[in-house]
Amino acid sequence: MDARLAEQLAMAGLIPEGRLEPLSGGDMASVHRMTTQRGPVVIKQDDPERLAGEADGLRALHAAKSGLVVPAVLAEGNGFLVMEALETVSRRDSTAFGEGLRRLHSVTGEAHGWPRDNACGRTPQRNAPLSDGRAFQRERRLLPLAEACHARGLLDDRLLNRLQVIAHGLESWLPDAPSSLAHGDLWSGNVLFTAKGPAIIDPAVYRHYPEVDLAMLTLFGSPGEAFFEAYWDGHAPVDWPRRETLFQLYPLLNHLLLFGGGYRAAVVRAVERLEVGAG
Repeated sequence: MDARLAEQLAMAGLIPEGRLEPLSGGDMASVHRMTTQRGPVVIKQDDPERLAGEADGLRALHAAKSGLVVPAVLAEGNGFLVMEALETVSRRDSTAFGEGLRRLHSVTGEAHGWPRDNACGRTPQRNAPLSDGRAFQRERRLLPLAEACHARGLLDDRLLNRLQVIAHGLESWLPDAPSSLAHGDLWSGNVLFTAKGPAIIDPAVYRHYPEVDLAMLTLFGSPGEAFFEAYWDGHAPVDWPRRETLFQLYPLLNHLLLFGGGYRAAVVRAVERLEVGAG
């Protein structure tokens, strides 16, 4: 075992009772599970700043008291993050997940953003707060990612221009709103179902439109009808399809930046849908 990790475990009173066991899903970080005298833990090894941002997000989600299970942070530092391990079950309670996420999003603030930057995958995520949600989506999300993709040759000049037109036209249709506490990277792999209820892991937390989490959940599938019935509770916004497409642009651009041109066609389709909606 790495001496730095052993030091972190000792400082937290976590006495190992077994070996490190690698876990799947660690594309961005080294992830292991280990049994200790205080129970099983998950250990991540990654860039210290990314881990600090994740730990900060986990604490914020836990403090929201939404009813969703959030793994406790047990130790951090020296490039390691040690968390409570969650035991999953096969039963998926989509209704409880929808209700819990609605309660999480009911924790609102005035500014869009977060007191510190963090990361979405390996991509640095700039969160300097702005009072207007449209400006935040444009200046902190769409334009930086579009320009980064363009700089790497993943977007041509014409597609970059189309994205810029969409970003600068948000005020024409998207109302400003109080900002909700958002998980920030809520794809299906970051949702677990445990005996204690639905759980959320690996956050990239900030405050923004709540639909950023919903759009991420539907990007590569769907959480199901029961989830949406519980989440909307009869109050779905009439422009949800348009918001869904808009808020999928940022994760699509991030996937394009991280994984390459295979995601360009999905970016183009989203741009086309938003252009039709503007007509």
